[in-house]
Amino acid sequence: MSASYLARRAAQKERVRILYRRALKDTLNWAVHRHLFYQDASDLREKFEANKHVEDLDTIDRMIADAEATYNKWQHPDPYIVPWAPGGTKFTRNPTPPPGMEIIYDYGREDND
Repeated sequence: MSASYLARRAAQKERVRILYRRALKDTLNWAVHRHLFYQDASDLREKFEANKHVEDLDTIDRMIADAEATYNKWQHPDPYIVPWAPGGTKFTRNPTPPPGMEIIYDYGREDND
């Protein structure tokens, strides 16, 4: 086997691994309950396993491109984002005050003149 064949094959394996992980994570966005997710994840795995016997490099490239296009077409429009991650609901909810602003903690001791 030539070095170019092995390099191309390694690149294909990496693309498939990344695609599978992205699709599996996106499945969580579509499945409301865990029992639904487990079935969808099993179906996704079967789709990937059905084509693992293919050896022709051009066919594999074409299949990967088709799978990536399908993933991009069916990607969830409003994915779940962990609340404290960038884009999440709690991200920078309580930002630090701008410089020069003073916070006084003397609640209940206001001057009543």
